[in-house]
This record gives sequence, C-alpha cells and structure tokens, in this order.
Amino acid sequence: MSYQVLARKWRPKTFQTLVGQEHVVRALTHALTERRLHHAYLFTGTRGVGKTTLARILSKSLNCEKGVSATPCCVCSACTEIDSGRFIDLLEVDAATNTRVDEMRQLLENAVYAPTRGRFKVYVIDEVHMLSNSAFNAMLKTLEEPPEHVKFILATTDPQKIPVTVLSRCLQFNLKQMTPASISGHLKHILEAEAIAAEPGALNLLARSASGSMRDALSLLDQAIAHGSGRVEEAQVRDMLGTVDLDYLFSILDALLAGDAAAMLLVADDMAARSLSCDLALQEMAGLLTRIQVAQLAPQAVAEDVPERARLLALAGRMDPEFVQLAYQIAVHGRKELPLAPDEESGFAMTLLRLHSFRPADFDSGAPLRHAAKGGTAIAAESGPAAAYPDAVPAARAESVMESPALFRPASPLGEWRDVLPALKLGGMARELAQHCELRDSDGGQVNLRLAPAHRHLQMKPAQDKLQQALSEHLGHPVQLRIELADVERLTPAAEARIGRRELQDRAVAAIEKDGFVRDIIEMFDATLIESSIKPV
Repeated sequence: MSYQVLARKWRPKTFQTLVGQEHVVRALTHALTERRLHHAYLFTGTRGVGKTTLARILSKSLNCEKGVSATPCCVCSACTEIDSGRFIDLLEVDAATNTRVDEMRQLLENAVYAPTRGRFKVYVIDEVHMLSNSAFNAMLKTLEEPPEHVKFILATTDPQKIPVTVLSRCLQFNLKQMTPASISGHLKHILEAEAIAAEPGALNLLARSASGSMRDALSLLDQAIAHGSGRVEEAQVRDMLGTVDLDYLFSILDALLAGDAAAMLLVADDMAARSLSCDLALQEMAGLLTRIQVAQLAPQAVAEDVPERARLLALAGRMDPEFVQLAYQIAVHGRKELPLAPDEESGFAMTLLRLHSFRPADFDSGAPLRHAAKGGTAIAAESGPAAAYPDAVPAARAESVMESPALFRPASPLGEWRDVLPALKLGGMARELAQHCELRDSDGGQVNLRLAPAHRHLQMKPAQDKLQQALSEHLGHPVQLRIELADVERLTPAAEARIGRRELQDRAVAAIEKDGFVRDIIEMFDATLIESSIKPV
C-alpha cells in the first residue's frame, strides 16, 4: 500500500477531532443540534487552519444517513463517500481556476434539481475571492434565495476581496491561526499513535515554524521523520529548519553583558559556519528579549516548566528594562535592514555591534538594577518615588527634596535648567536627553549635567553633540558639555512634567467625582468611574 502523507491521513473527520477552532465548532454544533440551518456559510482564515476540513465535516453533518446531526456517523455510505471525495451531491469548486461568469452559470444551472443521493446538494467554493465581479453577480440571486435543498459553503484566505453583497448573504466564521502549544500537542498525539519517538523541543520548533498552520506543521513533521530516519530529534529538526539554537543567543547576550564585542562576533562566525539564517536569528533574538522583559515585569507569567526559565530570570536580573526595550528595537530594525546590507552576515554583525555600542557602561558592575516586577514583586532593589520616577531623587531624600525650596535655586549662572530648555529648541533624542538631566553647574566654558542611570540609553553621542551645539548657540560662545551618570538630587524637567500631569489628572478626577450628576448615576446604577477615560482640560 502506498504511503499516505500525515496531513491527509490525520485530517479531522468530526468536529470533536478538529483542533484549535473551538469557537466555530461550538456555533456550528449548536446550529445543527437545534436545526437552525443557514443556506450559506463563509469560512475565512489563513492557509492550513481547517476551512476545507470544516466544509467537509459540515457536509457530512447535513447528509449523514442517520439524520442531520453535529456528530455524523462516519460509517454510512454518504459519510464515507464525502471523506473520499466521491459524493455526487457535494460539488467542490476551486474558484482560482473557475473564475469566469460562464463557468459559474454552468455550475448553478443544476442547483434547481433535487439532490441525487443526499439530503442536501452542497456547493463548496474554495478561494471564492478569486471569482470575477461578473461571476459574483451571476451567483447573487441563487445565493440569496436558493432552493431548500441547496447549501453554499464558501472559503477564502482574503475576505476583503469579496463583495459586500455576497458577505451580507452568508454566515461568516473567522478561523484563527493555531497556537504553537495546540499544534505541538496535536503533533505529539499523532506521533504516539504512529509509534514514532520525538523530543518535545523538536515538536516546539516545528510548531513555531508552522506559523499557525496545522497543515504546514504536518508537512514539516513528515519531512522531519524522513530527515531523522524515523525519529524526531531537536538537533536534527534545527538542522532541517535552519533555526537558531537558543544557546547561541544566550551566548551573545552573555558576551554583551560582559562588554566583549569580539566574543559576540565569534558566535556570529560560528552561526555563519553552520549556515544558520541571520533573519531567523534576529527573529529569535527579538522573541528572547520579549521573554526577558516579561520575566522582569511579570515574573509570575513565566511558566515553571519553561526549559530556559532559570537563564531567563538570571538575564532579567542583570539587564535594565530600558535597555531590553532598546535591544528589542535594534533586533527588529536590524532584521528589516538585512536586505539592504552587503550580505546577511555583515548585517547581522552590525546589529550585534549596534547592541554593543548602545550597551550601558556598567552592565557588569554588579550594582542592583532599578526596576520592580508587576504586582510589587521586586527583581532588584529599590522602590518608592525613585522607582516610580527613575530620574527623580533617590527614595531616601525624596521628602527633603519636595520640602526644600533651596534645592530648586539656580545651580549656576546659566539659570534654571527647566527655563533654559525651551530656548534651546531641541527635538528628538537630544530633547529627551536634556529633559531627563539635572544641571549641576556651569562656569561659562563648561556645562555639567547629571543623568540618572535608568536613562543611560539616552546618552548617545549624536544627542550629546546636538545638545552641546544648542547650548553654545544659546550662550553665544563655545561650551564643553559633560554628562555624568549618577542619581539626581533635584527633580528633572521630565519628572516635574510628570508630576504636573499627575496633579492635573488628580484634580480632574476629583472634580468629576464631586459632580452631583455623576454621584447620582454611580449610586443609582452601582456604576464605577473609569479614571483612565478622564482627561484634564
């Protein structure tokens, strides 16, 4: 007997065996059980999510010899013929090759005749968006008022191209892309039934590479079984897919934290020697940085069974959240720029060097990081006002700063820093840098600023150069700009602006809460005031 590919062998034959489309199955099951049958259905979704499979299961439910039911028997002649594609009253049409109006008219001519064998004559039109406008017009009348024995099931990957006149005559069901977890679980079930050994990591790789398509996942699984001579192992699947082992990415981040650019490039050379995809490497890098940020801000969301959980939490404790955001942007933009690079390896190397260039200077200093996890679970020490406003004063000095007007006196002949900034007419990163700095002193030829370590990512040379030039033009003579990284002792313009916005918001909320009409509504309907919807004017 010839080999049957897994995608065909394991195509679901009932609603109960369909994976990942529970919302559609629930609606169709209720409709069939209660006999609330529409004459036209439209299934939309990307490739391999179950549109044609659902159409065939629905056809069996309508024509099963044991009666209309959400659980067709799958053994009667109607069910078996539908499964094998031989049922005379099921007409499957590929709209991509039957786009013309004449073909559609010819197809619908027989709609008026009763079904030969089944209860209903079912028209399944795949990729229906490929029909011409004339063909759509030809089917409108039949689609709107079909004979009682006719059912239409339309499927498409691009519903935007279907005329509204057609959409309005159909019940539309949007099929979702399947999650990697649901795909890997189904692959595991299939391999157990096929008595084929598989490593969980290999199945996770296949599930991620399928991009939400179960059919793609099964095709990749067929390829992996052949590649591994009957076994599905993670290392072989990585070689087959060209995906990047996370060990490479962890090594890159370790070298980045150590400030060792040469080590980062050695890892890149090793990846190039194995012909690993630079595009996939940056994609995986962005995904890893996302998981690190989640571990920083919501560590409880990192599942206990994640294989790399310990390494994620270790990196989360060593990296600033602000730099993780910046690194994510660098990885994403580096991936976009790969087609513009001289070659992929050069583009990848430049992205790694960009990460190194924007790396905070004290990554490996051993100092505790200034960030806290969501829900108050601290990853590293520091809380209070300084944690809420990283460029504000340290927590221990917060009260004295707020009560001592002497600290807000001009620190130098230059004047109040917050009053100087508007005159500098800065924009972009230079403006952000200036607003998060504190003016320490100025002797005419040199301006000394202080920047909180939490905002070290703003300390880029182009931004410093623009700020220095603006200060020189403002003062009328060249000045030397010096920025030190240390806790600020006074509120920066950015912190003052945040506090001002918070005070305005609090006053606006208080005014709304005091309004008599609002109080009456809250008491009458037991309503809740949504503070985020209130904007100060």
